[in-house]
This record gives sequence, C-alpha cells and structure tokens, in this order.
Amino acid sequence: MAESNFIDYVKILCRSGKGGAGSRHFHRAKYVPKGGPDGGDGGRGGHIILKGSRHLWTLLPLRYQRHVFATDGQRGGAGRSFGKDGEDRIIEVPVGTAVFDAETGEFITEITEDGQEIKLLRGGKGGLGNWHFATSTNRAPRYAQPGQPAIEKAVILELKLLGDVGLVGFPNAGKSTLLSAMSAARPKIADYPFTTMEPSLGIVNYRGDKSFVMADIPGIIEGASEGKGIGLRFLRHIERNAVLLFLIPADSDDIKRDYDILLRELTEFNPELADKSRVLAISKSDLLDDELREEISKELPEGIPSVFISAVTGQGLTELKDLLWREINSEENLAKSTMTHRNLDVRHRVEEEDEFIFHQDDDAEEELPLDDEDWEDEFWDEEDQVNG
Repeated sequence: MAESNFIDYVKILCRSGKGGAGSRHFHRAKYVPKGGPDGGDGGRGGHIILKGSRHLWTLLPLRYQRHVFATDGQRGGAGRSFGKDGEDRIIEVPVGTAVFDAETGEFITEITEDGQEIKLLRGGKGGLGNWHFATSTNRAPRYAQPGQPAIEKAVILELKLLGDVGLVGFPNAGKSTLLSAMSAARPKIADYPFTTMEPSLGIVNYRGDKSFVMADIPGIIEGASEGKGIGLRFLRHIERNAVLLFLIPADSDDIKRDYDILLRELTEFNPELADKSRVLAISKSDLLDDELREEISKELPEGIPSVFISAVTGQGLTELKDLLWREINSEENLAKSTMTHRNLDVRHRVEEEDEFIFHQDDDAEEELPLDDEDWEDEFWDEEDQVNG
C-alpha cells in the first residue's frame, strides 16, 4: 500500500494566524503639542480554509505538506493606520473529504461540492488601537487591545468517494469484473484474492442520458471490522453510497451465511450502514442450470431484492440496472441522508498516520504590542503631552 498514489487518509497540523496588536501611538506634529491618540487597529490573522476541487482524486499532496500555517496579522501603526491582514491558507481537497479532530475523533465538517469553501480555523481578530478608547474624561489612553491568539489543531482528513452504488463482497466475488462490464472503468482483474487494492469508480449508463456512479472497494473478509485484511481501511467509502450492492458468487457454499457475514462487518464498522438500501446479486450465474437456480432462490435472504447475473455473458445486467435505478430513486431512499459519518475510534484510524509526530517551529518570536523600551518611551511621551 505504500507504493500506491491513492491516499484517502492523512493527518495534518493546522494553525491560523494570530491577530495583530493595536497601536498605542500619539499624534506628534511641530505645531500640535497635544495631538491625542491615533494608534491604528491590528490586522486579523489568516484563516485556514478548506476548498473542494473536482480536479483532485486523492489526498496525496497533503502527505508531503503536514504543516499548514497561516500568517499573523500585523500590528497597527500611527495615524490610525490599520495593520495588514495575515494571508489565508487554502487547502484544496477532493470532493467527498470529511474532517475529524485528531485528538477526540469527533466529526467536524465535510466538503461535498466543487468550489465549496469552509473556514476550518478562523484567524484571530486584530486588537483595537488606543484612539478607540479616547473619551472626554480619558483623553490620553495609554492602552490598546492585543490581537486574539492563533488556533492550532491537528485534524484527520478522510476521503470518501461519492458514488450512488457501492459494491460489497468477498475477494474474488467478481466485483471488478462487474464494474468493467457495466461501465467504462477498467480496474485490475486477476484470479487471486485482493486484486483490487484501492477503490475505483465507474459511470453506468442507463436508458438514454441517465446514469449513476458505481464504486468498487477491496474485498471484505470475516473480521474486517477488527482490522483483518484490507477491507477495513476502505469501508469508509461505503458510507457515501446511497445503495449497497452485495455481490456473492453462485458457487458459494452458503449464500445467506456469506450475506450475513458481510452485513455484520458493515454494521460493526458503522451501525448506521444497516439503514441503507441493499440489493443482492448472485454472480457467475452462467454456471447454474434452471434447477440449481430454483434451489438457490429458496435459500436467499428475505426482504432483499435479488437478481442472478453473469458479468461474462451479460446475463441479468439489464435487470440489475433497473433494480438499482429503482432503489436509488425510491422515495424512501431519497428521504434518507446518504452522507453517513461516525466519529473516529481506534478501529477507524490508520496506525502509521495516527502515530505521526509533528515537529513544530517554536522558534518564531512572539509579537508583542510594545517591548519594554518602546513602552517606556511611549509612557513619557504621553505624560509630556498630558502635562503640556
């Protein structure tokens, strides 16, 4: 997996900019001995902004950019001059990216549309200059507001592919073959387990100009929700699907048992997946005669729409498309939210990412409103003006 360019889980450290301090300056001019306060406001710190981009399909760029820091706002100046705002940092991510707090695992937000922007961390506000605090009884305020501090947070970004139908099955169940037969996608197909090492999408054309998106993930084995195999790492992509297509080969010893195992692994990963619409397809049905098909039909799970198919011969594919399209557009399914998120726990984390150590740059000198020498000079200048 280390050689794959498909990165769907990454941990980064973000920090917004701190606000600039307000100025405590007093107006100085040759013929204006008591010019009064004219310290300007500090600039705001830069924001950390997430932006969706349809041109990205992986989180790979963030694998090599672990620190995303916005710049600080500058302090205010004389003559009520405002300090410059800090520069925002925009993090472009693929559509379908969810954000979690790296410490607590709590879900924060998600990007679902191209061009969508969300402020992940807000920059600190700049402090007010001393001219704001001048009153009839306090004409020479010697104080100004400091800028608000920066916000620092480690976050985990998870990419969840946006698909209408998610393929669920054991290794070598024929998921990749079905995807290649129903769409223009060309996933790797071979006769050994776990041929599919990363998710893939395919657009399925349906009756004219209609279409839907089908997603294929690596095969799931019993115990995947506990970390066995590689299915657990990619189960997050199923959370985005509106309909789950369970694919079980016709030569299975017990189709109902295999279906129950797959469903149990999904619900242990995320209990809310049990509420999604489900369809059962019996693949490799070209190996069956009419008598065997009738016997298998009696043992199928009840209450789940099913169809016998063969990706090689094309048998049942049209019926499968009709069934999937009906489930995708059913009133019950449209009423449900297809965006299902769960907070991260130990099972949902990627170990090498979770143990990543951030080396922060703490050598940057903290910006202060005034150092001791400036403060002393300012104090005496103010006293001179107050006393004439």
